[in-house]
Amino acid sequence: MKARVLVALAALLLPAVFTTPVADAAAVPGTTCNVFPADNIWNTDISTLPVNSNSTTWVNSTGGSSGRLLHPDFGGPPYGIPFNVVSNSHATVTPTFDYASESDIAPYPWGSDLVIEGPTDSHMLSINKDTCTLYETFATDIAHNHAGSGAIFDLNSDALRTAGFTSADAAGLPIFPGLVRLDEVQAGFIGHAIRFTVHNTNDTYIWPARHHAGINDSSLPPMGARFRLKQSFDISSFISATQVVSTAFKQYGLIVADNGSDWFFQGTEDAGWNSPPYDTMIAQLKTIPASAFEAVDEASLMVDPNSAQAGRAPSAPAAPAAVAGNASAIVHWTAPANGGQPITGYTITGSPGGSAAVSGSTTVAVVKGLANGTSYSFTVKATNVIGPGPTSAPSNAVIPTARPAVPQSSPAPSSGRPGVSQSSPAPPSPPRIMWLPPAVRRA
Repeated sequence: MKARVLVALAALLLPAVFTTPVADAAAVPGTTCNVFPADNIWNTDISTLPVNSNSTTWVNSTGGSSGRLLHPDFGGPPYGIPFNVVSNSHATVTPTFDYASESDIAPYPWGSDLVIEGPTDSHMLSINKDTCTLYETFATDIAHNHAGSGAIFDLNSDALRTAGFTSADAAGLPIFPGLVRLDEVQAGFIGHAIRFTVHNTNDTYIWPARHHAGINDSSLPPMGARFRLKQSFDISSFISATQVVSTAFKQYGLIVADNGSDWFFQGTEDAGWNSPPYDTMIAQLKTIPASAFEAVDEASLMVDPNSAQAGRAPSAPAAPAAVAGNASAIVHWTAPANGGQPITGYTITGSPGGSAAVSGSTTVAVVKGLANGTSYSFTVKATNVIGPGPTSAPSNAVIPTARPAVPQSSPAPSSGRPGVSQSSPAPPSPPRIMWLPPAVRRA
């Protein structure tokens, strides 16, 4: 009866919709502001995503087949894209824009004290440390309170710009989150994708981009295409600073954000880049061939086309509960946070060793093939389209036992009337899965 109660309760449990917490990328220097939530697509590890079916075509069309090398487009002044940190007290102006219909019309931090990228793009990036708001303008003209375009981003939000809108970048994406920063390299970790350019793009865009500025040529990548350095590319001969950047290429990749020179990737303007060991780092990064990269398919990560939130693997379930049976056990668990994507199945692992899989969203299963008299405990992990999540804590220990024979009773005298069953209708049976001990598991 206890087992039936567990089964009945389990049938009522549904997956929750949350996201799996992950480590944040580094905060903006001089602030306590994170650069978007941890579940943002910029901050998502894409090292295990499938290769995009267009990968070879896109890499070759941007120089991969002709010996093109990576180019770090940053260094000491005037190279790189500078940024400003301001407070609520800083002067603001509501500038006019060439692309006003696609720009955010609002007050922007403004003044001759703010640094602007050198010509020709004249990007100005400012972060308000009090509100964690990012302001970006293109073709900035401080003297005339004017810019080509402007976009404002809440660094605490996953919101994307309106579909079809540009930003200070042609892809409609923010610039600052994709810059290589000296403080990150010094800390030994870059936890986000990196912005880069190609000579031209096709006339489409893919999530998370919001805008295109290309031509009708399907051999070219669209705005928003994501690439990563192949895991097979050997970075062991590089100095540690170069390995930090190249590891980010493998884990977080690069996003096509604008038209420009092929395989130029951007970083901050910082005099520190000119000093050892970073001058060596920049020289070594220039030796990585474009052919060492591959495009990835991010489609499975998209939770909402109008949000930069990326789906994650499920969280760990709470410790399951187990009930012993005859050479079996009923294992029951609660669905964990699903990472923004439906849970497609669970893996049950026992101690002593063995495993079994359950498909779908069920949260209870009968594990068969156990040894009577042996103590078992079980853990569970959930899987969605992204992959398997972490393992739960172990269940209570149970010892399967053979059931005693049920004694035969004498038939009751017939009353001439049909008998009436006193038992309640049985609840739906949970899945029955066969235990696979290590000795007989198939590879």
